[in-house]
Amino acid sequence: MTIIKYWLLVLMTPFILSCSSSLDDYENTTPEFDLPRYFDGEVTAWGIVQDYSNKLTRRFCVDIVGTWQGNQGQLHETFYYHDGEQQIRIWDLQIADDGSVTGGAADVIGQAKGGSQGTAFNWQYTLRVPVDDTEYDLFVDDWMFLMDKNRMMNRSYMKKFGVTVAEISIFFDKTAPVRKCS
Repeated sequence: MTIIKYWLLVLMTPFILSCSSSLDDYENTTPEFDLPRYFDGEVTAWGIVQDYSNKLTRRFCVDIVGTWQGNQGQLHETFYYHDGEQQIRIWDLQIADDGSVTGGAADVIGQAKGGSQGTAFNWQYTLRVPVDDTEYDLFVDDWMFLMDKNRMMNRSYMKKFGVTVAEISIFFDKTAPVRKCS
């Protein structure tokens, strides 16, 4: 029975992958996502992490400060997890003339790459994630959807060997005055 399930998965993978969303699906949608405009200044976000079975494994709040000089930006993220852990990630971002975005951070392996179309922003990267005494390099397919000028939804899919092992949902708000996590 296990061999049958394996081959069924192998045969179905191309069909499943062909059903995935693309940035072109969001062409001409509004409001239009503009990375430097949204992440300029302070933003606070709240999120959850769910494992492969949809079980809630973590909750967090993140304070973000974005700064920009032309097409180069930096996002300073401070995560506050419900279990008391704190984590800092600093993204260095570059927007090319064609609108594509690249970026990096200390726990990102290689370079994140993506872009926006209409109300959506999508980028992909490999994130090194510590779990207990082991580090895992997980592929992240990260989608952001601008709701209005102050609010945004984010959905990220973390994968290992093409299989989704975790999903992250985040709500961003930059309504002034920005409410901080701490």
